[in-house]
Amino acid sequence: MSWNSLGDNIHDDEILLPVRGGYILVTMLGALLLNLIPLPGWVSSAMPDFVAVILLYWSVFQAHRVGLWPAWVMGLLMDVADASLFGQHAAAYCALAFAGIFLHRRIQMFPMSYQIAHVLGILLGQQALQLVVRLAASAEPPDMLYFVSSLTGAALWPAVVVILMLPMRRSRHPNEV
Repeated sequence: MSWNSLGDNIHDDEILLPVRGGYILVTMLGALLLNLIPLPGWVSSAMPDFVAVILLYWSVFQAHRVGLWPAWVMGLLMDVADASLFGQHAAAYCALAFAGIFLHRRIQMFPMSYQIAHVLGILLGQQALQLVVRLAASAEPPDMLYFVSSLTGAALWPAVVVILMLPMRRSRHPNEV
């Protein structure tokens, strides 16, 4: 199966089990912990914002369950953990979640290559909003690799979709078609 057909195969010929709220919470807390791993210089610039990617995933695939409140709370937690301007991540994550909810039907119907393009645009917008807030608060401008994390986040999108949908897939029995 190719990545381009992955998005079609997930939604057209398979009925997924309902997602549990606890699973959503565990994935978000796991993403928060991944964001808090200390990394050296350029590696930290290339590391995707896992909270943003997971929030976008749930905003796209569970738009009726994950909205702006989880994005706001996760953003405030990231602001505290990152010791950044309070509300910076919260506002950016809310904008990201809004874009995911607004475009969720469109993103779901596209093949994986188009989904990645949409995800890249949303992640770049989220990072640009964070940058504007930082610069408005007279913070130091980031290094030249600032937007690389959006590229790596978009590159991880196919893996995130496959991994997070695993618990929702029905097990196939040998006699099923």
